[in-house]
Amino acid sequence: MRRKALIASAIALALTGTAWALVRPDQALRLGAGVAAHHVCTMTFVGGQAPDAIFRELVTPVLGKAGAGLLTAHVDRTQGRVAVDGLVSTLATATYTPGYGCRLDLPGNVPLVPDTRMVADVDDGFAPATLVTSDKPTVTAALDQVFAEHAGGAPKVVKAVVIVKDGKVVAERYAPGVGIHSPLISFSVAKSFTNAFLGMLAADGKVDVKQPLNAPEWRQPGDPRAKITIEDLMRMQSGLDADEAESPFSFVAKMEFLHGDMAGYTALQPAKEAPGKTFEYTSGDTLLLDRLIGEQVGGGPAGLREFARKRLFEPMHMGDVTMEFDGQGTFVGSTYVYTSARNYARFGLLYLNDGKAPDGTRLLPEGWVGWSRTSALGAPYGAGFWTNDGPSDVARHRVDGGFPKDGFYASGTLGQRIYIVPSEHLVITRFGYSAPPSYGIEDDVALIKAAIDAYR
Repeated sequence: MRRKALIASAIALALTGTAWALVRPDQALRLGAGVAAHHVCTMTFVGGQAPDAIFRELVTPVLGKAGAGLLTAHVDRTQGRVAVDGLVSTLATATYTPGYGCRLDLPGNVPLVPDTRMVADVDDGFAPATLVTSDKPTVTAALDQVFAEHAGGAPKVVKAVVIVKDGKVVAERYAPGVGIHSPLISFSVAKSFTNAFLGMLAADGKVDVKQPLNAPEWRQPGDPRAKITIEDLMRMQSGLDADEAESPFSFVAKMEFLHGDMAGYTALQPAKEAPGKTFEYTSGDTLLLDRLIGEQVGGGPAGLREFARKRLFEPMHMGDVTMEFDGQGTFVGSTYVYTSARNYARFGLLYLNDGKAPDGTRLLPEGWVGWSRTSALGAPYGAGFWTNDGPSDVARHRVDGGFPKDGFYASGTLGQRIYIVPSEHLVITRFGYSAPPSYGIEDDVALIKAAIDAYR
């Protein structure tokens, strides 16, 4: 979760010449321009937000004022493209494809066929078509705190919060310019969607999490990576040298913004230790799983979109959901899903209800949710979800604050979260562009406690 914050400081250092040993300044500019081009493109053409606001709220905090100040984004609405210029030339462009969001224009990208079908959100009794305001003063006060900006404090820029109790929306709030149907960027909340697709493939008998991934790049005799299992990748214990959190110019930053074949780039990374020994969070692990999902489903990006729609989105009444794909057609299920805060809450209900759809149909194998939210190796992480059940200090701190021990959550950098509390029949979605170090989680925990006390 610290990756975006670290990008800000190191780009500024690289651009002033003090980090030459860490990364070439030209690469720093390209990486920063890639961040800007992608984020402005997606939140303009998918999210429907104003480009200037996107750059100010989402790009500048990621790159820092020094880095962002050297870049200018130009939006071509006719071509569905965003170009980002440096001081003397265009450094990065991103192109929007209907149905598939945006991706950076990189060498070797395979074409995407636009999908202009739009699926309206379903009126399923989950919530009325109008805004639901809380009738509980303590919840209203907690929501005020979640959204409140404080002079001198870290920016929160919260965009949406939805509270669901016993399967019904009981309160929600949105920032100006954001509404019930506004698509919001997931960042690493997308990893939990990858978990869902793997669960469905496991139910079909196409995936066994205990089996090795069997990546083609690892099939030479004696390759230690051949032992890496699907479960190792889901639990972030692959042992691959694919760091994410230690440097903004780490493997993952380059993977996302400089390489079109993200999974292929990950598969080339060496092993630094045996799998199953150490928890190390990296989006590279998830991209390898997403390549596997695409191979098992078949039909390229269109095939996976159809699979997701029929097996997940329609049964959960989620309406339209945008999934992005890399230059080789692999779902970027580490980072890029877009849908409304209410639809993210519907996704949370799948896990609240032990993998069952609202009509009782089982979408995930029995026991899958319990396995996914069980921590491993002492880390506060299961398999695509952060957890409270383990011995870590951060998990204990959340529990002490009022977020129950059986709670777990999908989480993306800058404060994208789906909180799930089975014992309280509670789901809360919270999406924004919040700053480190906490990304607003203390206020979220206080909101969880307030909602539990008010609606129990």
